[in-house]
Amino acid sequence: MSDTARASLRPGGAVAGQERAERLPPEIFDLPVEKMREGYYTDAYFNRTRETLLADGRHPRVVMQVFQRKNAVLGGMDEAIAVLKLCCDEWDALTVHALYDGDEIVPWETAMTIEGDYTVFAHLETVYLGVLARRTLITTNVRRVIEAANGKPIIFMPARHDHHRVQTGDGYAAHVAGATIGMEIGVTSDAQASWWGGRGIGTVPHSLVAAYGGNTVLAATKFAEHSDPDANIVVLVDFDNDSVRTALDVARALGERLWGVRLDTSRNLVDRSLWEDMGDFDPRGVNERLVRKVRQALDEDGFERVKIVASGGFDAERIRVFEQRGVPVDSYGVGSDLIRGQHDFTADIVMTDGRPTAKVGRRFRPNPRLQLVR
Repeated sequence: MSDTARASLRPGGAVAGQERAERLPPEIFDLPVEKMREGYYTDAYFNRTRETLLADGRHPRVVMQVFQRKNAVLGGMDEAIAVLKLCCDEWDALTVHALYDGDEIVPWETAMTIEGDYTVFAHLETVYLGVLARRTLITTNVRRVIEAANGKPIIFMPARHDHHRVQTGDGYAAHVAGATIGMEIGVTSDAQASWWGGRGIGTVPHSLVAAYGGNTVLAATKFAEHSDPDANIVVLVDFDNDSVRTALDVARALGERLWGVRLDTSRNLVDRSLWEDMGDFDPRGVNERLVRKVRQALDEDGFERVKIVASGGFDAERIRVFEQRGVPVDSYGVGSDLIRGQHDFTADIVMTDGRPTAKVGRRFRPNPRLQLVR
């Protein structure tokens, strides 16, 4: 994908100055092509269906229609197309029309159609539906968090909550969600950023603080000393459960090198700075009063430019409440909430040899938004 296309994605997949965004090339997905062709990742009944048709010498020409049942932001379409291109028996024998990654879709809207000899691609249904379900889940969740944050930066942090093999595609799905509304999403591993040529970002973690005997200032200083001079240094300041004091100590030690402090107090703890304030609010975890105390302390000490990143159990609703109340957070880190939920896709054969053959309750739903896949 060109730099222009990467930077200019708009809702609906359109790119400034172009009709549609450029699709990612199939090779970028590093698919296990041979195993997919063999049906290794496919529900056994689809493999047996294909074997039955081939043994009977039957090659029905079908229209397969793919859809889901929620308001969503589409993800995984380029990857699903790659599955078809690289793993079907003969790509040139198929006619595929599809929406684009980043398109907003509604319940029952046709997202893709595949027309051709069913035996050519019957063994891939499980795979391309699974790809669309997973990536659309991520893209939709990230988009909702972005909208709740009112344009403030989001750090995509679920890598530790799921298997490493999903990182590349999930990271790209998050990137698509941001690109549709002109926002850049920070991701925490190079794998998550690899499909668009980015790099992982991160903060000075608790583990480094522990490795320096629990000394947050020393750990942050060493981290900055051995980091790229242009890197934004963000330091976790809750190791001692005294975020105000630690934030000030780190800001004084790092000076201009400090970009921000990250509040990540456990929901089971009350930060030391709030011990005298309890009584009329829930003092646990990262809450409004804690953020305001840290912001006030930094400002009073001349560190107005130091940003505050909030993390620890944030989701779209919690972020929305913070924004409505004007809590002075500059960026949000969101983890496991971004990979929770479901956006299942379904595929139906709706035409066979030119005749309607959808099961009862389903029908062919033409969609003028679909584009021919070259």
